[in-house]
Amino acid sequence: MANILIICKANSCRSQMAEAFLRQIDNTLNVCSAGIVPAVEIHPFTIKVMQEIGIDLSSYKTTDIAEFVNHKWDVVITVCDFADENCPIEIKKAKKRFHCRFPDPVAYRGSEDAKLQVFREVRDQIKDKMVEMYQDL
Repeated sequence: MANILIICKANSCRSQMAEAFLRQIDNTLNVCSAGIVPAVEIHPFTIKVMQEIGIDLSSYKTTDIAEFVNHKWDVVITVCDFADENCPIEIKKAKKRFHCRFPDPVAYRGSEDAKLQVFREVRDQIKDKMVEMYQDL
């Protein structure tokens, strides 16, 4: 069983999606996600677009990266440049590191429908990348 940590800036969208996809792909993995500057809660659109494909994140909570500094990680995945640049050095010592640059749908400014579409596009990009990365684990 691999211990995997997924990190983004706020832990309200991209890292939560990636965590859920890896758990869905292989439920024997120990997958956690965290934020460098965690949001108060998961973005409601994150929950909505994941529910659209049958994944319930309504019970998920945001987590501060500080909670994981003293853990041993087999794999660390950063899903934005901010997380990659600000990841604590202790966590960077994982056996494998992957960095992905997914756009931040929370930062998108537009109508609710347009914003939901951006969340869906990022969700699908993350799903495809997690399936691909799983092959490398």
